[in-house]
Amino acid sequence: MLDSRAVKDYLTGLQERIVQALEGVDGHSFMRDQWERPEGGGGISRMLEEGAFFERAGVGFSHVLGTKMPASATAARPELANRAWEAMGVSLVLHPRNPYVPTVHMNVRFFIANPPAGSDAEPVWWFGGGMDLTPYYLDDQDARHFHLTCKQSLDPFGPELHQHYKTWCDDYFFLKHRNEPRGIGGVFFDDLSEGGFERCFAIQRSVGDAFLLAYLPIVERNRDRAYGEREREFQAYRRGRYVEFNLVFDRGTLFGLQSGGRTESILMSMPPRVSWKYRWEPQADSPEARLTTHLLQPRDWLTP
Repeated sequence: MLDSRAVKDYLTGLQERIVQALEGVDGHSFMRDQWERPEGGGGISRMLEEGAFFERAGVGFSHVLGTKMPASATAARPELANRAWEAMGVSLVLHPRNPYVPTVHMNVRFFIANPPAGSDAEPVWWFGGGMDLTPYYLDDQDARHFHLTCKQSLDPFGPELHQHYKTWCDDYFFLKHRNEPRGIGGVFFDDLSEGGFERCFAIQRSVGDAFLLAYLPIVERNRDRAYGEREREFQAYRRGRYVEFNLVFDRGTLFGLQSGGRTESILMSMPPRVSWKYRWEPQADSPEARLTTHLLQPRDWLTP
């Protein structure tokens, strides 16, 4: 049975749990910005900028409503184009200052397309979400830990699910104009309704609950590593790829902008320091070259 209230309660609780954990990492408090959307709904954006550890960290909850589905949500479902809709989710992007700690993204969301007034049709609903890691310098141990935690979150729902969602993540977080992945992936799923509401909601909860387990050990192993301006410059250069993906390909960003969403909250994922260099290439056999020759190659990170 469809229970959107239970989903909303879970999402707001997840946001609070993650923010509390990240405040423990940084030592500073997140700003709380509650907002309303004129067309319907609103949200809570939790932001930390220029913290002791995070250069920028955003953990947002939104629950928004509209009268007509935006194009990004109906590309695969043209029959839903004129339906009223409801969307809720938690989305986060964390940009640590230390280049040896990866940027990370996580999102879990729920969407409902309501039938026209007077119709006997049922609401059409689906879940989506996932998490992915974008390193600048990273060892294989951290990559394996992240992917193993993702796998463990999905194993209770079937042995085939992790590989399916990992491949989906590799394919989705890919910059076609650069012919390269954004990072080392993780898991990603969308349009999930197969198996009924309870099963799909359980998958969403398992992925959401796994985030801190996947990311915080990587933070603790690398947060005190020394770095200099060379590493910071490379981090800023690679962050440019992050911006390109979010503005050109990301479905969540496009949906938010097309639906008249709150721009500040939609774009809070953007890194604060970014650079683009014309035809820049790393030195051969350098730590920077290792990112593209080793880390950014799709692979099975669970096999040594």
